[in-house]
Amino acid sequence: MDADVGVRLDARPLFRRTRAALLELLADLSPADWQAPTVAAPWLVRDLVAHLLGDDVSRLSRSRDDHDGPGPAAGETLPVFLARINDEWVRAVAAVSPAVLRDLLGTTSDLVHAYWQACDLAALGEPVSWAGPDPAPVWLDCARDFTEDWVHQQQIRDAVGRPGLEDAEALHAVIDTFLHAMPLTLRQHAGPVAEGAAVTVRVGELGSWTWRRTPAGWDPDDTPADPALTGAAVIDTDPDTWWRLCVRMLEPDQARELITVTGDEPLATAATHILSIIR
Repeated sequence: MDADVGVRLDARPLFRRTRAALLELLADLSPADWQAPTVAAPWLVRDLVAHLLGDDVSRLSRSRDDHDGPGPAAGETLPVFLARINDEWVRAVAAVSPAVLRDLLGTTSDLVHAYWQACDLAALGEPVSWAGPDPAPVWLDCARDFTEDWVHQQQIRDAVGRPGLEDAEALHAVIDTFLHAMPLTLRQHAGPVAEGAAVTVRVGELGSWTWRRTPAGWDPDDTPADPALTGAAVIDTDPDTWWRLCVRMLEPDQARELITVTGDEPLATAATHILSIIR
């Protein structure tokens, strides 16, 4: 995580206004909307809201209050553990009404925003596992939480047939945060490549991001890849395709049909295995 030392992104104001948009949306949902199925099957809209409430409670308990909650059982991997405790939480609050869920989320929203506001974003904190195993800058941990909140709101909007969030600054922050998974992705999926190999991802009008192979790994680079050179790939994608790929609302083979690749096809294919969630 050496390349990320310092404050690269302050997601706190984006987090606040995105959550405000969610609370406004929830206040406008009908009883049928709260029971609508989501892509996070078997969860309904009410279950996704309960999950977001659980995320807030967990963040405040472990990070603000330094409370040690339950950990994985013997032999249980982190993804399996998280899936289990998330499901247990959603089941535990199944008797809570939508109105109470929204009221509680309004309360925890203020508490979580106050917590992040008091944090030193430049300090090192919890690892962001999909970006690497080492302690991550607090700003990236905060941005990771923001992206999860943003994605779940999009899933709720999809489920109830409401327009997606129209906030270009927030969308750019989501894509930028998710792309911190690319160095680990390329280490895991690209195989041996020559020093100087490069990958550029161009995400519509939001901009482009490049990584170049160095002796230390895959490092961010300001010079876009030249697809005319050996070991260089350029991916052109729209934002909606890319964020959905990063959270596996699209699988890599599905996303490959929606993006354009110039240059090294195997290297581009490796890049499409990016995963910016714990799975």
